[in-house]
Amino acid sequence: METAAQQDAHSLQNLSELDDVTSSRLAEVFKVLGDPTRIKLLALLTTDEMRVSDIAEALSMGQSAISHQLRVLRSARLVKFRKDGKEAWYSLDDDHVVKLMRQGLDHVTLG
Repeated sequence: METAAQQDAHSLQNLSELDDVTSSRLAEVFKVLGDPTRIKLLALLTTDEMRVSDIAEALSMGQSAISHQLRVLRSARLVKFRKDGKEAWYSLDDDHVVKLMRQGLDHVTLG
């Protein structure tokens, strides 16, 4: 099993060897994260899964606008959904999204 230091060294090595396709995909994720509304939406989903109507109400936005933002986040694999009858429930794709958000928050608040 790798230690944390070995994992960090491995990650740095991978970063120094990014190919064009991978660097473009990473840039797309950062573009998606570059929108304040999407950041707020992701922050809401860190606590629990939600329906479009719940998100729209919490952010004081229309459901259509929220649906658009969720499509963008889904295409970037930052959120996922499950159907329950006619309703779709949205949640973060996995823990990597929380890690990205926490690291970004640390950067802007501690830096």
